[in-house]
Amino acid sequence: MEIQETIVNKVAQSGLMTVDLANFAPQQDIVIYDIKDNLFHGLILKEKDFRDFIKNNDWSIYADKHVGIICSTDAIVPTWAYMLLSTKLSPIAASVNFGDTDVVRGNLFRDLLANLDYTKYEDQRVVVKGCGDIPIPTEAFVTFTGKLTQIAKSVMYGEPCSTVPVFKRKS
Repeated sequence: MEIQETIVNKVAQSGLMTVDLANFAPQQDIVIYDIKDNLFHGLILKEKDFRDFIKNNDWSIYADKHVGIICSTDAIVPTWAYMLLSTKLSPIAASVNFGDTDVVRGNLFRDLLANLDYTKYEDQRVVVKGCGDIPIPTEAFVTFTGKLTQIAKSVMYGEPCSTVPVFKRKS
């Protein structure tokens, strides 16, 4: 008589809800516009030249992309210059931000998490997946956890088979 053992997936039976924040990552490219290329001798922004550039440049290459505007030199760039760039980019870009790729990614996650429907996490035991191929800003983990602690039964970090407890609601 042969005895057959049944393999039980205890992780699947645990009632844990796994959330991978990478699923919320923006799908469009993030590109950076560096205003340093518009500076005279890398130091000075000439208003007339800049306005001509703004008027005549082909902005279509930024269509449907998340754009971060920066100045990578130590030049003092007047605020209105960034505002002018925004007037050309906003109608065609997916979003326009002031900052580098990390800042843009952080802003996108912040906006998404602020508008997320959290009701499905109510009274759930939630595992927030930690590692992945897509870089997730720490800010996103902090924001998401802050929201979860208001409604979830518990919050853990990692993988369902190996979690670090982060929060448990007192009964």
